[in-house]
Amino acid sequence: MCMRSTKEKKTYQLMLQSELQVVENALGDGRGRRNGGHNLFFPSKSQPSTTPLLYSNLLQLRSLLLPPSSASPVAPSSSAPAASPASSAVGRFFRQCHHHHRKQSSPGPSSTTQLLKGKMVIFIICEVMTKTMNMSISLRRSITTTPFLSERIKQTENEIVQMFQLSRPRQDSTNQRTSRKSSARMLDERFIRILKIFKWGPDAEKALEVLKLRVDHRLVREVLNIDVDINVKMQFFKWAGKRRHFVHDSTTHMTLISCLSDSEMFGEMWKMIQEMVRQSVVIDPKDLSDIVRLLGKAKMVNKALSLFYQVKGRKCKPTATTYNSIILMLMQENHPEKVYDLYSEMCNEGNCFPDTVTYSALMSAFARLGHDNPAIRLFDEMKENGFHPNAKIYTTLLSIYFKAGKVEKALDLVTEMKEKGCMPTVYTYTELIRGLGKAGRVEESYGIYIDMVKHGCKPDVILINNVINILGKSGRLSDARKVFDEMSSVQIEPNVVTYNTMIKALFESKASHEASSLFEKMKTNNIVPTSFTYSILIDGFCKTNKVEKALLLLEEMEEKGFPPCPAAYCSLINTLGKAKRYEAANELFQELRENCGNSSSRVYAIMIKNLGKCGRLNEAKDLFNEIKKLGFVPDVYAYNALMSGMVRGGLIDEACSLMRDMEESGCVGDINSHNIILNGLAKSGGPQRAMIMFENMKHMKMKPDVVTYNTLLGCLSHAGMFEEAAKLMREMRSCGFEYDAITYSSILDAVGKIDDEHVTHQVS
Repeated sequence: MCMRSTKEKKTYQLMLQSELQVVENALGDGRGRRNGGHNLFFPSKSQPSTTPLLYSNLLQLRSLLLPPSSASPVAPSSSAPAASPASSAVGRFFRQCHHHHRKQSSPGPSSTTQLLKGKMVIFIICEVMTKTMNMSISLRRSITTTPFLSERIKQTENEIVQMFQLSRPRQDSTNQRTSRKSSARMLDERFIRILKIFKWGPDAEKALEVLKLRVDHRLVREVLNIDVDINVKMQFFKWAGKRRHFVHDSTTHMTLISCLSDSEMFGEMWKMIQEMVRQSVVIDPKDLSDIVRLLGKAKMVNKALSLFYQVKGRKCKPTATTYNSIILMLMQENHPEKVYDLYSEMCNEGNCFPDTVTYSALMSAFARLGHDNPAIRLFDEMKENGFHPNAKIYTTLLSIYFKAGKVEKALDLVTEMKEKGCMPTVYTYTELIRGLGKAGRVEESYGIYIDMVKHGCKPDVILINNVINILGKSGRLSDARKVFDEMSSVQIEPNVVTYNTMIKALFESKASHEASSLFEKMKTNNIVPTSFTYSILIDGFCKTNKVEKALLLLEEMEEKGFPPCPAAYCSLINTLGKAKRYEAANELFQELRENCGNSSSRVYAIMIKNLGKCGRLNEAKDLFNEIKKLGFVPDVYAYNALMSGMVRGGLIDEACSLMRDMEESGCVGDINSHNIILNGLAKSGGPQRAMIMFENMKHMKMKPDVVTYNTLLGCLSHAGMFEEAAKLMREMRSCGFEYDAITYSSILDAVGKIDDEHVTHQVS
């Protein structure tokens, strides 16, 4: 509607001036000062600052509504009358504000907040500004104000544009009209910005109501994906669900469910999933896959299975991806029997077939759980069904073959892999090198590493750590050092595991001085040693008879704040015991008990052995019983330590009884257990009992070692049973054992004693 007369123009200008006068009374002179000292929007220094941005918004409003002050005023645009109700509403609002302010004796932050309803004023003003923006463009061009006000208006406009992400009105009149789509998008962005500023409450709901935007699924998803508190998202979700003509669909539900999962609010997530199902929201196979994956992350396995069959019963046909999600979840939670049932069900569906991901997931899971044969059958079935195994599947099967000791099959598999055009990855090479190393084929393992580097396959730090470990254990220190030194040439930085592995290799080659130097270099290169690093160093120095250095490292370890390491104490206590420094060993053991509480049974076993050696058998028995009181189950080392002490003390019958207790408790004795008892029987002068036990060992498929044969040979020789001894020596040779110094010494010593006895008898 256009102004038709000069009288109407003047009336319009007078109305605007009247409205703005109220605003001026509230604002003061445009610089935040009032004659009375207090200002509603810019308090004095004694008042805490409240809302300077609100003042900026009011100045912006003034610039929009202020009529031209030139001699020949510019007539308002055709849209001007539409702005009059808005300006009138603002005028009424500020008259109420001004009237309320005059009633307040000492306005402070709380009264100001109550008066202006916090941030509500900003949004209401900006809503008016948005409605009057186009109307004001032509008016603003001719505004003549003080330089301060012009600068402040420009600054305020920038603040508002940045705060609400509003598009500036274009100066070109031909481009003033924006499309409905872009306008709606601008409002959506403003909606989101408002929600980010608010904490949810009545004021937030009022602010959202003022905008009067149409809530749709896209808007809800965008709001749920912004960075606000999860509780705000939940309240907004409920608020949106109460809007007219709006119903949440699967996309909005799934967005909130993902947010709850990311916030680890798994209880609320499950409630939302139940609500989704209860409201009969259409759940497609992709949604079902995502829900199962999220429930698996929350370790809600039974709930995931229940939901799967519930949704499946509503005619949602699961896809291979859905089944894959459930299979992976079940394998992670160690339910292999359910996995195979689900796989069978998947195959019987008729419309859903396993894919490469399914086979890969199943094979990896079975390999982890030690179910080798099912994994191998799946591999064969996969090829029969026309699927081509990928590098991950080949690597999984390679690991299975090596664990089963089928080295040749593993090598054939690598050949097949290359022939099929599937190139080995760094993970494949890692498994191959590790498997060959464990099988004792160190030369082949190292050769594969060299060939791999030559052919341009870049190793990673894990592969190199494995190579160094294999070479170090086999005594090939120079090769291990070479691999370590060449890491920089392939642009790989050694990590703490690399240094630990190299230090251990140096100790195994008796290069303790170089190990100390590498430890210092490690710290210089800002690689922080771990508790395991100190444990390796302490154990290495103990094995090279440098106990004092090991004790100093234990002190350094404590100074660095590392918790007591049972392995380090174990090495020191064992070494001190071997050196017959039993009191020092006992002090360390008591220190470990005080600082570490319940330690491992291995430390107790070493201490029991030390006490047995020094004849303190009763204390050894007390420690053995203490293991049970602490809730540990004595292992074979603890049993062997106590049996050794009993045999040493001549208590052979008690030792035999303890061995029977060990077997009855489910702890299987090893060759050392039998050798300890055999040694006791031999010393007690009973070769018959010793031979009976030897035969029992063979029936139990316990393979005798060289210690077993030497013990029996000494026993038989001392008893003068040389024919039986000769027969046993032939058996020993047939089993692949060579005679050693102890073998000959046992026989010769026995022969010498018999000759002496014979000579003495003749003389007498």
